Amino acid sequence: MTSLHHRFTSPRTRVARAAAAGLRNIASMALVSALLGSSALLTGCPDDDGAPANTDAGSGGGGGESGDADAGSGGKDESGGGGEGGSGGKNESGGGGGGTPPGECAGSTEAANTDPDDPVQQAADSLVRDDRFPAVLAAVQEVDGQTRHYTAGFGDIEAKAEVPVDGLVRIGSNSKAYTAVVVLQLVGEGKVDLDAPIETYLPNLVRGEGIDGNDITVRQLLQHMSGLADYDGLILQEGFLPVRHRHFSPRDLLDLALAEGTQFPPGDRWDYSNTNYTLAGMLIEKVTGRPLNEEIRRRIIDRLGLRNTYLPDVGEEGIRGCHPRGYHADGPDQPLYDATELDPSWGWAAGEIIATPSDLNRFFTALFGGELLDPAQLEEMRTTVEAPDMWPGARYGLGLFTTPLSCGGLVWGHGGDIFGYHTRGGVSDDGRAVTVAITILPGAVHGEETAEKAYMDVLDFVDTALCQ
Repeated sequence: MTSLHHRFTSPRTRVARAAAAGLRNIASMALVSALLGSSALLTGCPDDDGAPANTDAGSGGGGGESGDADAGSGGKDESGGGGEGGSGGKNESGGGGGGTPPGECAGSTEAANTDPDDPVQQAADSLVRDDRFPAVLAAVQEVDGQTRHYTAGFGDIEAKAEVPVDGLVRIGSNSKAYTAVVVLQLVGEGKVDLDAPIETYLPNLVRGEGIDGNDITVRQLLQHMSGLADYDGLILQEGFLPVRHRHFSPRDLLDLALAEGTQFPPGDRWDYSNTNYTLAGMLIEKVTGRPLNEEIRRRIIDRLGLRNTYLPDVGEEGIRGCHPRGYHADGPDQPLYDATELDPSWGWAAGEIIATPSDLNRFFTALFGGELLDPAQLEEMRTTVEAPDMWPGARYGLGLFTTPLSCGGLVWGHGGDIFGYHTRGGVSDDGRAVTVAITILPGAVHGEETAEKAYMDVLDFVDTALCQ
């Protein structure tokens, strides 16, 4: 699903406005607070057969009709791989998965930290105890590749099950970095020009009141400077239940945004819009003649050997392999709902990927280590503009946020919000990486007065992990 970013100048987040319901009412927030009173570190794999998520690197299918692009990625992916341990969906990919013993996660080679004096563990425990997040799972990768894993809370509140070490989560708008990488690879291959209008590649598609595809460049799409409305907020106005099982094609998403007309002249300023990355995904499909999910798989997932990263198949609502359950509420003292299973098609190129924290670290370290882009394209990606209304010091490149660290330098990454999961992290200038996932959106459990602090506490976790 797509990113539901909190903007600190507006604590009443899109999530808080739109959050309506979920799968099942588990408990009131008062009961949840009691359940989460203990910050004991727990590890394991709840309620799962433990099959690898992406055996043979067969990730699933994505969106659907990409406007005028002939190669829409609808239908079921039959291109090999997949895992037999998926919870739901229409995965007909050949192959299947060996399997990992219950109680272990496919991507985890180490146990979680057990040192209560470790400042990173203390930060994880605080997120559960003080911010009332159901679960925290994190991976911290050193320059030499060694990884430390951290968990806190419960992976399943109702069952009081353990948090899986390095479990799979929906990574939301971190997916934008993957989409941007593929576009920049096409730039390096001479197939796309960053400063060409999107009209060049998707003719007669980007039209609306004050909108003309001739005026919007590929760069402006990747950098959120197009002036296009964000379909995200339009969908969320309906609440969670109406969209939970609803399938959206990329064209559906685009049409919602285009109907709103232009928000400002292209290039005039920065404003986050998932619509930009829907168009980037459609561009990839038109230029390559292949579905987006196949291009991300072969250009990134297979290339890096990311066994626990995949895009869901069409109609696949569960999360394969070992994962914590995700939760949703529409505010403090409101009922808590299980939001693990949903149709993520309205995320598509902007936010549909599922991965483990360690796989996300591997992606970002490989990206900044020059394994995915030539130096010229990586430099374009790292060229940033100010991103106002996000968090202090935030800047945005092409599919990347930067955030200042208290110990100096920057962390380069993205982050992502989706019903049930909130992820933050990235890579420091010296090559260390961290990804932390929590199993509820901060804006879904906190009111206006405390939502900003809750978001900042997650960013502070990242800072602690990289600056200790």
